[in-house]
Amino acid sequence: MSNIFLYIFTLLALCGEISAQEEGGNYRFRVMEYNVENLFDTRHDSLKNDTEYTPDGTYRWTSGKYWRKLNAVARGIVLSSTDDGKFVPPSIIGLCEVENDSVLHGLTRRSLLRGAGYEYVMTDSPDQRGIDVALMYQPSAFRVDTSYSLRVDTVTGMRPTRDILYVRGTTLCSSPTMLREFPDGLLPLHVFVLHAPSRRGGEAATRDFRMAVARRLTAGIDSIRVLEPHPRIIVMGDFNDYTSSASFVYLAGQGLTDITSGASAKGIGGTYRYKGEWGSLDHILVSEVLRSSFSGSWIGYHPDLVEPDTKYGGVKPRRFFLGPVSRNGYSDHLPLISEFVF
Repeated sequence: MSNIFLYIFTLLALCGEISAQEEGGNYRFRVMEYNVENLFDTRHDSLKNDTEYTPDGTYRWTSGKYWRKLNAVARGIVLSSTDDGKFVPPSIIGLCEVENDSVLHGLTRRSLLRGAGYEYVMTDSPDQRGIDVALMYQPSAFRVDTSYSLRVDTVTGMRPTRDILYVRGTTLCSSPTMLREFPDGLLPLHVFVLHAPSRRGGEAATRDFRMAVARRLTAGIDSIRVLEPHPRIIVMGDFNDYTSSASFVYLAGQGLTDITSGASAKGIGGTYRYKGEWGSLDHILVSEVLRSSFSGSWIGYHPDLVEPDTKYGGVKPRRFFLGPVSRNGYSDHLPLISEFVF
């Protein structure tokens, strides 16, 4: 693994930035979604319930552990997006469970990814623990024009939750069909990143909370459709729901397709394992017009990202913490990857 990293980051240092990957004369656009599980800094935010992740808190969250976690996230991104021994930097990466601007600055500027040239935008939500969502992007592959947060109104019994991140930008296209529509070769994309409320308390009892997120998402999409009849939309995140859930039935009725339904890798049929069963709470959805550009989805698997499941057999995601004890792990989720050809 060390040889791979040496090759990757020597190459990145020489190139300065990553250009869009070309495939058959068209541009390959790779999308990753990754719930990185509690990427907190070590400082207490007096407005948030984050004391567990401080030096005196439950997890004894020292600077040393923080930097190990930061580099674990970076390694997870690299290992899961390495094809035939070569790192293929995702054009955009949607991240869930990141605390603030400090951790994104550290991830893009001071971790193992520091030579990859990523920029980022993120939310600042009313979530009580202080966790948010973010979008990392390669400026040479995706130029951000605007970004803002969509606040989710609470329903009865629901605590304030994470904002939805909206980002509008452009990428390159070179197919004849797209060049007829976009002769300048710049394809507009609308990207949403979300992290819906958990199922804690029971799926039925919390179903309306996730439906509130789905409705706020579609309200944002409807506002785009007023100005752009057939927008190219990518939605990704931890929905805390499965494709058979009520929120996904609703989103399908709003013209969104889950292109990651059934995604797998090496016999792993999901991004998350619960009581020995793989499933995907993480999803990537697209609007109808993007389906013709879609080339494939898979779980971002690498042997280092999993460990034996001694209770149920097989393997499970290799977490950074087991209870309060830190280990040489990553997250309780595996990354999810989709690819498009423009």
